[in-house]
Amino acid sequence: MALLLYRLGKFSYRHRWLVVSLWLAVLLAVGGAAAAFHGTLSNNFQIPGTETQQMADKLQKDLPASSGGSAGVVFQANDARFSEAGKEAVAAALNKLENLPDVRGTVDPFATQAQLDKAAQDLADGEAKAVAGKAQLEKSAAELAAGKEQLAAAETQMTAAGLPAPVIEAQLGQQKAALAAGQEKLDAGTRELEAGEAKLALAKRQIAASQGMRFVSEDGKAAIAQVQFKTSINGLDPEVRQEVQDIVQEVSSAGVTALPSKEISEDVSEIFGAAEVIGIAVAALVLIVMLGTLVAAGLPLLMAIIGVAVGVGATMALSSLVDMSSISPMLALMLGLAVGIDYSLFIVNRHRGQLLAGMDAEESVARATGTSGNAVLFAGLTVIIALAALVVPGLPFLGVMGVSAAGTVAVAVLVALTLTPAILSLVGTRLISRRAWVRAEKHNADPNSEAEDRAKDEHRSSHGWGGLVTRHPVLAMLAGVLVLGIVALPAAQLRLALPDGASEPADSQAFQAYDATRRSFGEGMTGPIIVVGDFPAGLSEAEATAKQLDVADILRRTENVTAAIPVALSEDRGTAVFQVIPKEGPASASTVDVVSDIRAERSEIEDATGVSIGLTGQTAGNVDVSTKLGDALPSYLAIVVGLSLVLLLLVFRSIVVPLLATGGFLLSLAAAFGAVVAVYQWGWLGAVFGVDNPGAVLSFLPIILIGVLFGLAMDYQVFIASGMRESFMHGESAKHAVRSGFSHASAVVTAAAIIMVSVFAGFIFSHLNMVRPLGFAMAFGVLVDAFVVRMTIVPAVMYLLGDKAWWLPRWLDRILPDVDVEGAKLGKRAPVASAPDPEPDAEPAEAGAR
Repeated sequence: MALLLYRLGKFSYRHRWLVVSLWLAVLLAVGGAAAAFHGTLSNNFQIPGTETQQMADKLQKDLPASSGGSAGVVFQANDARFSEAGKEAVAAALNKLENLPDVRGTVDPFATQAQLDKAAQDLADGEAKAVAGKAQLEKSAAELAAGKEQLAAAETQMTAAGLPAPVIEAQLGQQKAALAAGQEKLDAGTRELEAGEAKLALAKRQIAASQGMRFVSEDGKAAIAQVQFKTSINGLDPEVRQEVQDIVQEVSSAGVTALPSKEISEDVSEIFGAAEVIGIAVAALVLIVMLGTLVAAGLPLLMAIIGVAVGVGATMALSSLVDMSSISPMLALMLGLAVGIDYSLFIVNRHRGQLLAGMDAEESVARATGTSGNAVLFAGLTVIIALAALVVPGLPFLGVMGVSAAGTVAVAVLVALTLTPAILSLVGTRLISRRAWVRAEKHNADPNSEAEDRAKDEHRSSHGWGGLVTRHPVLAMLAGVLVLGIVALPAAQLRLALPDGASEPADSQAFQAYDATRRSFGEGMTGPIIVVGDFPAGLSEAEATAKQLDVADILRRTENVTAAIPVALSEDRGTAVFQVIPKEGPASASTVDVVSDIRAERSEIEDATGVSIGLTGQTAGNVDVSTKLGDALPSYLAIVVGLSLVLLLLVFRSIVVPLLATGGFLLSLAAAFGAVVAVYQWGWLGAVFGVDNPGAVLSFLPIILIGVLFGLAMDYQVFIASGMRESFMHGESAKHAVRSGFSHASAVVTAAAIIMVSVFAGFIFSHLNMVRPLGFAMAFGVLVDAFVVRMTIVPAVMYLLGDKAWWLPRWLDRILPDVDVEGAKLGKRAPVASAPDPEPDAEPAEAGAR
């Protein structure tokens, strides 16, 4: 492989304009495709085939009026209560919304609350009227009974007096007829009373079902309206969201503040913000300090930008064909920038060092591509494998994320192996400052330079951080493991959920809407659970209504449920919709339990009522996604680790090194999880990282972090350990090879790690709130993996193991192909040429760097 990449480097060097032209053509083609075919990004995390999706499809078919997405708008009176003008302004805004093509309908909070209040008053009036009617009937019944007694006594007296029956009938017939009419009237009144009492009982059950649910707060200062869309919330165009916001904001002229919920105010149309620029600026500063000139520092940045432009551009071009979440291009952007800079940096740094040592420029580029490029290729393959394996859990949105990010990393590898050598040939000697050239020429002219170089290498390898670690390997290993173990402790409390309004920044409309809803109506109103009932066929209206209330009664008895309300019934009375209001928000642990408990009550509900139920809606869907992601973690981890172990076995031809690399990754992963829990779930250092409301961790963060961090951790393992293997293969003892290999790789790995951490850290303050914990987890994970695991624990353990670190069974050694990651087949010595004169404009670049 090293020889193949060596030839690729030579080809790119000699045919520089062809390579540059090809990449320029690709860039223009991808850019044009992205501009012409890009679709709408969303945050649709639903999973086809789940119960929530099946119930949503059933509603679309049987009850279209209740299908589609819904979102809330909280209206707050700027004064103590809503004025009539304020109520009219709200109603006018909602009527205007109903005229939008994407809106199916709205729920006016004031009209709905008035109906609820009237129903309660009507019930009270009806009960009072029923009591009065019952009293009147009882009085009539008593009078009728007395009349019957009097009639019976008179008839008895007449019979005793010997009067004939016709005479008795003639005298008492009129009274009997009057009593019979009275009885008939009494019976009719009794039936009417019973029917009225049945209606009152039904009304009482209906009002009881809606207890705990209000649309206007008790203090009259807040109202919550519902907007029903024709499509899912995630399918709304940004223009529609903005139009809805603009319309509801019109109420401000009437002294009312409108706060659209997260579902409406969320904008995922932009993937790059100001915070990300800061991370790139820090990366540029590190490159300038390390490489010494603006030209050298700008080259890896330029390569990364081109790679990201092609990778993310291709992702955006496909966004009209596949349902793509906003995280997909963001993850591709994040990784593309980080690895793109690092991969080119490794090649540029190697080439720079070889030029200073006197190697011919063309030979140097080819050798840098064959050696460092070989490490880049296998490091990139590890990252690609880890990301592409995100398709394995079977979650469409996760698979799209993984494939788009893997594609961008693949582009970064191709750019580093082809375009970087071509640009290096164009840059020539401007890569190195005039001062550095003068020092190099003087040094190379010294006949004792080789001996001095060996002495410097020996001193450097036995001193500094690498020397310290290998002088105290047991202490270094134990200290590293202990530190990471302590940091990992909070990971035991990890709780997963998809984000809701509570996780948004405190100054955002989404959080203010969530907070206003929570304070005025209860936290559960921010995330109702939708229950769909499948009723038996042939029910009358009264029977269907009774079954609705029977089901609602059982749902309402579920622990941590505030209200369960029948909200819709299909025309054929076969499908009913219930809205269940939990006590807490949609991301809380108790609401997750409510979803589980309702599903556990299915058999009880079906046995008692004959109604089968299923759950749908955003809250239940989010719970399903989080559960499925959690269940997929073990198998995903096994696949990623297994495939990467095979790849590392090929690269290092060792059993121990891949196992050590994987064990170190698990330590880094646990520490990253612990830090995420401490900051984003517990709120530690929340003010520093902008965590206003700590809560559950983003549900797909763990699986993405596993894939990304494993790939990046193996990057650093390849770069560190390949240097050690190169020294070992060139005849050094195993322990000395650990020191010398570490010494040669530590500077560039340190710079690469700082660059990657800086790029990821820029996303901690992203304008997309969902990206923030992901940026933090990656930045922290890379930080501890690079500096604690790869640069402390790994050299300490390998120094302790000595030759055993490179042990490989003979039978396995015979069957494994030799990928020659250290470039041994390229020969031990390059053709040397005197350092060329620096070009005229090299000095200004060096001056700029200084």
